[in-house]
Amino acid sequence: MDRSHDGQGPAMPRRRLFGTLAAAGLAATIAPAAGAAPAGRLDREEFRLPWAGEAGVDIYVRNKHPAGQNTFPGERILLFVHGSTYPASTAFDLPLAGMSAMDYLAAQGFDVYLVDLPGYGQSGRPAQMSAPAADNPAFMRTPDAAAVVGQVVDFIRKRRGVDKIDLMGWSWGTSTMGLYTSTHNDAVNRLVLYAPQWLARTPALMAAGGGGGPTPAYRSVSRDSAKTRWLTGVPEDKKADLIPPGWFEQWADATFATDAVGAKQSPPVLRAPNGTVADKDAYWAAGKPLYDPGAITVPVLIIHAEWDADLPSYQAQEYFAKLTHAPYKRFVELGEGTHTVMMEKNRMQFLREIAAFLTESDPQALN
Repeated sequence: MDRSHDGQGPAMPRRRLFGTLAAAGLAATIAPAAGAAPAGRLDREEFRLPWAGEAGVDIYVRNKHPAGQNTFPGERILLFVHGSTYPASTAFDLPLAGMSAMDYLAAQGFDVYLVDLPGYGQSGRPAQMSAPAADNPAFMRTPDAAAVVGQVVDFIRKRRGVDKIDLMGWSWGTSTMGLYTSTHNDAVNRLVLYAPQWLARTPALMAAGGGGGPTPAYRSVSRDSAKTRWLTGVPEDKKADLIPPGWFEQWADATFATDAVGAKQSPPVLRAPNGTVADKDAYWAAGKPLYDPGAITVPVLIIHAEWDADLPSYQAQEYFAKLTHAPYKRFVELGEGTHTVMMEKNRMQFLREIAAFLTESDPQALN
């Protein structure tokens, strides 16, 4: 099943799809990588929700689930949101070795969703991105992103007739999901935070901001700089085999193709909203929390990788300590991985930890 609509009216125009679908677009057949979940047929659907921030700009949502199944309990429904630079659609649903992270979890029986925020990936581009970056201030701040997540959560809850779903965020997406959960615990079942953002002891290695002046509306990232940043912090003798052959190119081709305007530049670039940079400068690098993790009252899994130079281990550990009201929490540190371990040689460790956390019985109930 492959649809493109807002759940409220006629179908909206569909953008080019990533991934390979079976005949008639009814299901995807997943070829598992070594150690992956068994192959199965998955239905894929797309939705475009109107964004309250600007008329005519839509929010792209993708869904995958076991073929023919349309009823799921809330604890088997998961929504994923991306970080500050790259969209969810080319990271969480990139078919590396024939299988994406989304495919793996859907094959485990999950109803899996991802959202590209406005300005990213398959979502619409706000008007600021049609003007020079310096003409407008940074946009898509964390509260704005959390509001988009809230809209998507409500859409999914209504669609499936459930009260709560699972949430997962990566990098800046952990702040988006953490902020949303801290004020909407009643809508969240369990929370997964992949490389959580927290207060920086030194200026963070996230994309540079305004250098003392106003932060521009968006920034541009080159393919070469993306590869360099990816491998920052990795020991020299480990760099060669960290990313399996062809995986970076597959990701970069899919990701940079989502920005039609940036793709026409020479060299091609990917443009990303700078709201996250403005928040980094105003909050995380300034030692001021944007929200209180202690207000989160649902079970939490934190996943981090040892070579993550963007958001180092101390941030994940300090965030973990702030989760004072989570009924239970877990911290997993993966060896030989970076900020992007989800698309590296050890990604199956990452995916299995998520599946185990989301499918296990309440550990406290076993005592």
